[in-house]
Amino acid sequence: MTRQKTKQILRTLFIMASIGSLYFVPWILVKAWILPLPDTVQEQVDEAIGHGFDGMIVYVDAAGKLPAFYSGGWKDRENKIPADPKSLFKIASISKLYTAVAITKMAKSKRLSLDETLADYFPELVGRIENAEKITLKMMVQHRSGIPNFTDNAAYWENEQENGKKALDFALDLPASFEPNKGYEYSNTNYLLLRKILDKILGYSHQQYIKEKILIPLELNNTFFSLNEVDLNDIMSGYYVGVDKDFKTNENGMLATAEDVGIFLRALNDGSVFKEGEQEIYPYEYEHGGLVPGYQSLAEYHKDIDAVVVQFINTTDFEGYEWNLSEIVINRITKILRRDTKD
Repeated sequence: MTRQKTKQILRTLFIMASIGSLYFVPWILVKAWILPLPDTVQEQVDEAIGHGFDGMIVYVDAAGKLPAFYSGGWKDRENKIPADPKSLFKIASISKLYTAVAITKMAKSKRLSLDETLADYFPELVGRIENAEKITLKMMVQHRSGIPNFTDNAAYWENEQENGKKALDFALDLPASFEPNKGYEYSNTNYLLLRKILDKILGYSHQQYIKEKILIPLELNNTFFSLNEVDLNDIMSGYYVGVDKDFKTNENGMLATAEDVGIFLRALNDGSVFKEGEQEIYPYEYEHGGLVPGYQSLAEYHKDIDAVVVQFINTTDFEGYEWNLSEIVINRITKILRRDTKD
């Protein structure tokens, strides 16, 4: 869910409250929004746990200060293990930033072109993905392709772990959401295809390329691509409201510590992740969020205070209130940092 959507929801809530239509208002959002701002980031984390989050990690890298780590709640609720700021976390769609950087590096080295089409790389998808011959790689990176999002297909979630192995099937033979480059719609299918294109061009896994070109140069030693690479005990547990299960053992792609994500985000924003000429053609965003069952994450850079803020929360829900709440919390953390900068 986008920041703009969250603000629209909050405005609606306050309008509803003002006219007395209070029955269906998720008051936790209103409460989190209007409470007085705490004195410290740690107090804000503790307050957020009081709103119902199981566990939380925050990493802050502010200019002129040593990186700071904050945590609250549980790393493992069942075993009463406190949240550890050094825990691994499933970063979900934050991984799109790493893919976008890899695509940029490949484009600069002329191993692919952002202006080439999906059909150029996968002609077999013509007729199965509408407009495949018109959709460029750049449109896919920017979510301007019109390719349907496979995670919007309800059938995908009937067995997400098994269906994840054939995720593309859930976006095939569907009408386009819009004509190429004529709209915007966030679609995980875009990045699924981009990763497949990288694999095809490289002749080996895009994960290995990202490791060689991004992780090793930045010394990101606590960033991984699969559960198979890590000790499960190092991963923060994940919880879904109303479901009595720890989602830690689900395979959901990349894992990292908050610190590793923060180091990468700073390198993305200051340009140090790029070689000469790469940043000029980089076509994607400079911050991102991530969401899979049990795990939600936000990685932001605030230029006005030259600060990176990474927030991990291990509680999600169907309605999206937990996501809205997480955005309120990170906004309040940023306000605290701005206030401290002025003091």
